[in-house]
Formats: sequence, structure tokens, C-alpha cells
Amino acid sequence: MFLMQFNYSLCVLCRGRGLCGLAYCPVIAKSRALLKLKQVYSSNIIDGSTPPSVFVGRIGYPYVRVGPSTPPLRGDTSIFDFPEAWSRLRVEDILEYRWSLITGYSVFDVRKPENRVLEEVRLLTLSSKPVDVEVVLEKRPKPVIVFSEYEPPQGPRAPLNSLRVLGNPQVPRPIEKVYSDTDLPAVEAVLYLYESNIPVSHIQKVFSVGVLGLKGQRRLVPTRWSITAVDSIVCKALIREIKDYEPLNEILVYEYRIHDNLFTAILYPAKWSYEWIEAWWPGSTWNPRGFRVVVEGSYEDYFGRTTYPEIGGCYYASMLATLEHLRNLKRQATAILLREIYPGFNIPIGVWFVRESCRAMFKNGPVLKTSSLRDVCELLDKTTRLGCSKWFNSSRLIKRLTSTRRIEGFLRRD
Repeated sequence: MFLMQFNYSLCVLCRGRGLCGLAYCPVIAKSRALLKLKQVYSSNIIDGSTPPSVFVGRIGYPYVRVGPSTPPLRGDTSIFDFPEAWSRLRVEDILEYRWSLITGYSVFDVRKPENRVLEEVRLLTLSSKPVDVEVVLEKRPKPVIVFSEYEPPQGPRAPLNSLRVLGNPQVPRPIEKVYSDTDLPAVEAVLYLYESNIPVSHIQKVFSVGVLGLKGQRRLVPTRWSITAVDSIVCKALIREIKDYEPLNEILVYEYRIHDNLFTAILYPAKWSYEWIEAWWPGSTWNPRGFRVVVEGSYEDYFGRTTYPEIGGCYYASMLATLEHLRNLKRQATAILLREIYPGFNIPIGVWFVRESCRAMFKNGPVLKTSSLRDVCELLDKTTRLGCSKWFNSSRLIKRLTSTRRIEGFLRRD
């Protein structure tokens, strides 16, 4: 079953042509996934290649569900759980990959992460390449589709009876190093992996299975928490670095459109501060039955936040992409990122989407270079649906920047 409501009344006429206005075709995605899964519903044995993929739940914490995920097919399945390669894929392709993953889980105490099955799961997670496995479930999985704001959509799940690793995991040397180093704190291990060019999505999985940190202090971390934790850890380190750079010498504006989303970034020549604002149109994911556009956001000044951002994990995912870009420029800035979400985008597919979309946006380069916020305002009136006035009035940092006295304060050296 789907855990979302779709309008199927147009499906017979539409046949995948997009008449419903969605950014994807859920019928095509579900049909293609179910075709792969058909053989599984008559058996409790899944023979496949894990991308690798692992799930660590949070319900019942500290006793959580943990297990590997694999599609019922062999070969190079890495695309099934590699968000860094999804940015230009169709949403239905991503959904097909995710819904094709079957998870076999067991319940473990996060405080006692020593177990034979867990060791097998960890070994799979450390690998950078797909690993052949045989997963025996206690019962046939039910075709339930699970959506989350934080992690990519999840396919069927069932209790795990046994797990056999049939292939040889290929563990990158940096991951092998932090796994064996029980004197290295988890935060330092995450940063070491990041600077060693291990993909963020892989670091998040490694972090979740409790293989980082000091001896005796390693813990399982729910997937949802590990995603934001890794983003936050890397962001804090990059902030410390970019604060040593000079501010930009002009305003840079970036734009990116994808899957009924518009991303806009305004980098202002001032000391570091950050704001992430989202505008949800009626009929979009978090505003399904509304009658007006809902605008929400979170921000921090030069000294950072002391509380978790109200807007959620997208705050750190977008910040990570922004800081990476500033690091490449060797500059600091006040960064204001805006996102418009339209009705065709009505399912949560994970914060990876924000991170990778923002990375793509910055990679494309600025659409405007200027010394005037007036020029930025004119651009927003042309390219956004919300318009400059509403965006500027919704931004705490823009209000600061429109005061000459405060601009001078922002530019003053410590």
C-alpha cells in the first residue's frame, strides 16, 4: 500500500504524460518496482546485491530495528542507494530504485552493538561496492511504501531470519582506518572521511551502524539522526574554515529548477550568517490541503545556533552545499537560500534532494553578479512566484542587510 494519497482519476487518460501535474508518475514507478518484487511475494528468500544499504530505525529507541536492504537482483546495484548520483534522475526512477529494496530487520539495543548479525551488517555497510547477499526473512514482506522527510523512500520490510554474505566487501582505506582506530573520536572520524572524499551518503551509513568513535562508546544511530548529524558535523568544521577568508566583494545570486522546485541562493558580501527559507504551495508535500502559500525558515548569525533549526534537516543539507561552494571560492558570505515547492512535488524523498540540488545550483555558477540588493529584488520578481516583496519580508537576514547601519556592522572586522 502507499502511505500517501494520489489522484488516480486521470491515470487512464494520462498514461504517464503528466496530466495530473505531478513531477513524477507514481503509477509507473510502483508498477516497475512491483515487477521486480513479484518473485519476492511468493518467497521469504531474497537473493541479491546490496548497494550496500542499511536501515537503522528510531521507533522504540534504544531498542531499534536494524538490517540490510537489497533488491532481488544481482549485479551493480549501487544506484539504488547513492543520492549523489540521483540529482538528474526522474523522480519515478528514484522511487523505483527505493521501492525495490527489501529490508530484513532484527531488533537490537543501541548500547550493546556486539552481535554476529550486526557484524555482518557492518561489514556490508563499510563497502564502497555492491555485495552479494542472501537474506532469509521470517515471513514474506508486505508491499508497504514508507516516506520520510529525512531519508529516501523505503520499500518492503520483514523480520530477518538469517543473513549470508556471499561476496567480498570492498572497504576503502580511510573507512578501514577509522573503523580500526578506537582512539579516534567520532566527530574527528567523520571529518577525516569527508576530507578523504568519501561520499556524504556513505559516511552517514557508516556513522549509523556504530563503527566510529572511541572504544566502549560506539553506538548504533538511527538513520534519520545520522543523516543530519553528519551534515551538521561537517558544516561546523567548514564554518570554522571559511571564517578565516575575506568576505565576497559583490552579491552573487544562483538559481536551479528541478522537479517542481525552484532553489535560489543569495550570497551577500558580509561575514558569515545563514538562512534557509521554504515556501510551500497548496497541494505540495507539507501543505496538501492548504489554501495559501506557507513560508517557514530558520537562520543563524555569525556565532551560530544553540537550538535545532525549526525547519528541520534541510537546513544543514543546504548549508553543507553552500559552505562547500564558499570553500571553493575561498570567501565567506551571508548566505540566504530560498526554496519554492509547487503542487507537482507532493511526496517527501529525503534531505539528500536539497543537498544535491543546491550542489548542482552552485556548480552551474551565478545568474547575477551585482552590488545592489535592488537588482536582486528585480530578479526575484522575474524568476520566483512568491516575488521579491514577500521573500524579503520573510527573511530575517535580508531585513538586517537593508539597514545601512547594520550592513556596516556586518562588514566590521572582529
